[in-house]
Amino acid sequence: MLLPWPPCMGGRWPPWKNKCRCRSSGPGANLFKPLPISTMTEYLNQIGGVVGMPGWVLKAFLIILAALLLEFFYRIFVGKLAGLAEKTSHLWDDALVYAGKRPVSLLIWWQGLVMAARVIEPNTEAVGFSADFLNALQQLGLVVAATWFFFRLATGFEKAFVAERRKRNESVDITTVSVLGRIVRIAVILTGVLTVLSILDIPISGFLAAGGVGGIAVGLAARDLLANFFGGFMVFMDRPFSVGDWVRSPDKEIEGTVEHIGWRMTTIRKFDRRPMYVPNATFTTITVENPSRMTHRRIFDHIGIRYDDQDVIRPVVDAIREMIQTHEDIATDQIIMVHFDVYGPHSLDIMVYCFTKTRNWQEFHRVREDVMLKIGEIIAAHGAEIAFPTRTLKVEMAERMALEQAAASEAS
Repeated sequence: MLLPWPPCMGGRWPPWKNKCRCRSSGPGANLFKPLPISTMTEYLNQIGGVVGMPGWVLKAFLIILAALLLEFFYRIFVGKLAGLAEKTSHLWDDALVYAGKRPVSLLIWWQGLVMAARVIEPNTEAVGFSADFLNALQQLGLVVAATWFFFRLATGFEKAFVAERRKRNESVDITTVSVLGRIVRIAVILTGVLTVLSILDIPISGFLAAGGVGGIAVGLAARDLLANFFGGFMVFMDRPFSVGDWVRSPDKEIEGTVEHIGWRMTTIRKFDRRPMYVPNATFTTITVENPSRMTHRRIFDHIGIRYDDQDVIRPVVDAIREMIQTHEDIATDQIIMVHFDVYGPHSLDIMVYCFTKTRNWQEFHRVREDVMLKIGEIIAAHGAEIAFPTRTLKVEMAERMALEQAAASEAS
């Protein structure tokens, strides 16, 4: 027997021959009555009979189609939302959009497939999924999507925080932000794993006990790995350097710019642009120098003038000292020393010791060049010259006369 159409039970099949007479109490309203699930199933069975397929297949198909359409419109919605988020001055909304984009799509498909499986399972023996299994599978989908969402949210907040501070031209400790982000992500993953174990009715206490015994075995087998892990933790706690710092070690051939501080190793970019991967345990046994944290750069040189210019050594030293003390790029609040230092093998050596205001490597060499050129001008202005290595040969009188006679005889 064909069921009435539409769901108000007042019509006939096919639907175009139906004349619905149901009215609500309000004027002008033509409302359908609620459709029971059993009645909907019967309608789908009738439609399936018309198109030549079982009703449960049609129902499963409609569920998958609904999931497809929902995910399609969700992508459009997220695209519009991302465009609006980019126009705002805040970066946190970008992190939220980034966090929810893929997990929600996964959740839509996961729930759609589980609902389709609920329809297919009673009508076929091939699948054999029990109701409890499908309930657990549905809960697992929620947990996986939520864990993925919060994992991406932590990553998005980390990137947004760094970007926003840089946008405001404010300093930011990238190392601290990176480590805190990793801790949050690890906590999210552990929470998700424990929740999954609870859903699967796996005793967490037994799992933790097994993990403890296994942890001891793994610890004995992976001492170097644990040493590197704790070495990275100590680097974070002591903070001898951060990402972007120039570091070097007098104990090992380590020098370059820190690019990344990981749990196991630190990446240092050498000045010849080659990467160096240093295990974190190394930093617990070596001395690390961090030139990036210097307050000033130092100029320390010896300038030699000839012994023939000994009578002008004092005015030359005074003029160089005055020049350095009045130089705009020299830090006058630091030690400044300009003195005649030593009688060298070939020259009278003047020591120049001072600090520049800048810490920039290129700017430092520009300042040092300017100081050296002005020192040369001062020496030339006093009629002196910069010394170069010379050797004086003293010959006794008899030997000199013999040499002169030999030269004269050869000339004649």
